[in-house]
Amino acid sequence: MRLALSWLTVLPFHTNKVDRSAARTAIAVAPVVGLLLGLAAAGLLYAAHKAGMPPLLAGLVTVGFMALATRGMHLDGLADTADGLGCYGPPERALAVMKDGGAGPFAVVTLIVVLGAQAAAFAALTPERWLAVVLAITAGRTAFAACCLKGLKPARPEGLGALVAATQPWWIPATWLALLTAAATQAIPNNYWLAPTAIAIAATTATLLIRHTIKRFGGITGDTLGATCELTTTIVLITTTLAQ
Repeated sequence: MRLALSWLTVLPFHTNKVDRSAARTAIAVAPVVGLLLGLAAAGLLYAAHKAGMPPLLAGLVTVGFMALATRGMHLDGLADTADGLGCYGPPERALAVMKDGGAGPFAVVTLIVVLGAQAAAFAALTPERWLAVVLAITAGRTAFAACCLKGLKPARPEGLGALVAATQPWWIPATWLALLTAAATQAIPNNYWLAPTAIAIAATTATLLIRHTIKRFGGITGDTLGATCELTTTIVLITTTLAQ
């Protein structure tokens, strides 16, 4: 758990042991970190709404909080993945673009769209839908386990992808998905189907993204984990704003 908090938040947790065994546990409990982040974000958004802050400003503040709380790590992965998917050439060329660290046009546009969508969705989620915020952020961290299922290989022999690839048995993401779906029935007042539908759409989209990035890059990377997390979170947020 300490490693998961160290990797996935800005909190100063330190661990002397970072091997595949520790990484396996960190990925498996990542949704717990997502739950903690989700509760903090929901509390901030709720307080902002109750204080009379304009909804869009409250949404932007919440997006900023999440970026700070996670050191922007997942957003960096999203940007690098967008540039990698947008470039021409073999997998080696795409991986080189992703490793470069610069932000190309695909990265910039993707960040604008995703962060804008998240801010607008946070703004649209009224205080009584606070559980949807927790659900979305937890779902994003659940996607990590899907990226690291046994049988999925890393794109590079080094880096985060190599450390966590193929560490998760199928029942880890399946269990978290079942728990999220059950909790989702209570996320939207007087609507028991919307949030579970959001989880299903997000899970399907995440699966398609994982398959495509493995085909394009030759395996998973730390960047594709971040991209899958952010995409999953965004889809759940957007879908749970519907049927107001």
